[in-house]
Amino acid sequence: MTRYLSILTTGIVTASLLSGCGIYTLNPKGKSDIKTIGIEPFENNTAEFGLADRLTEIIIDAFIADGNLKVVSVDEADAVLVGTLLSYDRVPDTYDANDQVQSYKVIMNVEIQLQKPSDGSEYWKETTRQEGVYHPGADQPPRTEEDGQQLAGERLVEAIIDRTTKSW
Repeated sequence: MTRYLSILTTGIVTASLLSGCGIYTLNPKGKSDIKTIGIEPFENNTAEFGLADRLTEIIIDAFIADGNLKVVSVDEADAVLVGTLLSYDRVPDTYDANDQVQSYKVIMNVEIQLQKPSDGSEYWKETTRQEGVYHPGADQPPRTEEDGQQLAGERLVEAIIDRTTKSW
């Protein structure tokens, strides 16, 4: 009798879990209504001229390469990505034995949000910090501050694409 109750209880618990936990996803490859994305030019709250425009281009190119969402104009999009470059710093990262800087770190803080174009409400919003290290004087990239910016931008893109297409 105890074995029968144990099996029955296990069956009821399993049935309850399965009936309440059907497949739910907002992933564009799943059942989401979001098939297209518009990307607003990023705002720049820093003194780094042109960096927000460069980030916007990097993000557009990455979404096109990713292919999960079709990049369209903001007017035609199912969702709109909006971003602001909040801060930008370049700081020494490593030193040699003579206290000479061997590498620098580019640090970008960015506020990003995915909005519904119909009413401007948010799917999600977050502030993220991304870094890119470069080595001045090295023979190969990353050796310039621009290389460090590119690396930080690529990390930002990964975070945005993951949040937008994979982690809903």
